[in-house]
Amino acid sequence: MAKTPVAILYDDIFLEHNTGSGHPERPERLFDVINTLKNNPDFKYDLVWPKVRKASNSEIALAHSEKYIQLVENEIRALDNDSPTFLSTGDTVISPISLDVAQMSVGASLVGIDEIMSGNVDAAFSFNRPPGHHATRDRGMGFCIYNHAAIAAKYLQMKYSLSRILIIDFDVHHGNGTQDIFYDDPSVFYFSIHQHPFYPGSGRPSETGISDGEGFTYNVEVPEGSGDERFIAAFKDDLLPKMKNFQPEFIIISAGFDAHKNDLLGKLKYTSSGYGKVASLINNIAFTSNSKGIMYMLEGGYVPSNIDNASQAIIKELINFDPS
Repeated sequence: MAKTPVAILYDDIFLEHNTGSGHPERPERLFDVINTLKNNPDFKYDLVWPKVRKASNSEIALAHSEKYIQLVENEIRALDNDSPTFLSTGDTVISPISLDVAQMSVGASLVGIDEIMSGNVDAAFSFNRPPGHHATRDRGMGFCIYNHAAIAAKYLQMKYSLSRILIIDFDVHHGNGTQDIFYDDPSVFYFSIHQHPFYPGSGRPSETGISDGEGFTYNVEVPEGSGDERFIAAFKDDLLPKMKNFQPEFIIISAGFDAHKNDLLGKLKYTSSGYGKVASLINNIAFTSNSKGIMYMLEGGYVPSNIDNASQAIIKELINFDPS
């Protein structure tokens, strides 16, 4: 199998989102993984680093209401010092530069989509900060301002006319925002495997979609202490059979590493090897479905070494991914 470059989407501005002392979603989360990807000779010829850009409000509005976008702008611009505070819609910290960071983080994901769809690469990994999957159409929560995965899926539909998109979410927390945005939409299949019971309380197996979207949401709950065996089985036994019929044209992954063992918040026991094996299974879905590409987007994960090691395991699988 031929190697293909993987696009890495990152900008130092991601480090400037100030969540305050002691907050788990802190800039240091990205230090190890970005240093490794930039300086490890094993990746020297296998990665490309496209220049990222800000997303426009019209692009963000693909998945968020104009009222919410205006609320975010007004509340952040009203801050008169760098002391972090909370967005009025929920438990999301904001500081004066958070709007610029959030817009650039969304834009990074869209640049990754464009790189794949233009044929420059087959896969990409965007190291988004802040995360996004808890943000609903009109509410920021759970550390999230804008929902990168949802905006990217809508962008694929709008710009590239794709009609079957798979979003996989393996963060330890259920991506309630992503589910909410696509709950009645049969063009996006949302698959989440997450710890239960846990924040935000959604993601029960009975939540399968409504109206035309019935059957296009699939939730797998796993109990505290679950490890790689349960993680991998969910993909083999639950997701792969579903994708034989759905045949996704593009795969987006909300890649949270807070299910990694010894995370600060999660209580699951996945390993970096387990993430690599799941990445291989996702590659297989893309290959058998003739998908146009794979896009990973960082969500949670609060131990820098876990993010580094798990991301490396995934990227090594992506380097060997050949959809042809």
